[in-house]
Amino acid sequence: MALKWQDKDPDDQLDYSIDWEAQLGTNTIGSVTWKILTNGAFATFTQGTIVDGLQHVSNTNTNTVATLILGLGTNFSTYNIICRMTASDNTIIEQEVRLRVVEKN
Repeated sequence: MALKWQDKDPDDQLDYSIDWEAQLGTNTIGSVTWKILTNGAFATFTQGTIVDGLQHVSNTNTNTVATLILGLGTNFSTYNIICRMTASDNTIIEQEVRLRVVEKN
């Protein structure tokens, strides 16, 4: 089931996070890959790229939380984003998230 992040204004640059602590147990985040749905398929979403109007500004992670900073976005669009987390024991877990972009005036 996809999570839903708070709506984003196209003019905002905001950070969005996924807390993996419950799934990790005693492990930690080893690496994180972000993907975005475009043209019917998920593509790797890397720092500095703009996909369908949404900008991947940067990303970071702690031992348990993955964070993606996003800018821009097309008004009235909904983006599907996947966070693929590889844990320190090489377990791989994906979480899909939906983000809606709406002008707040």
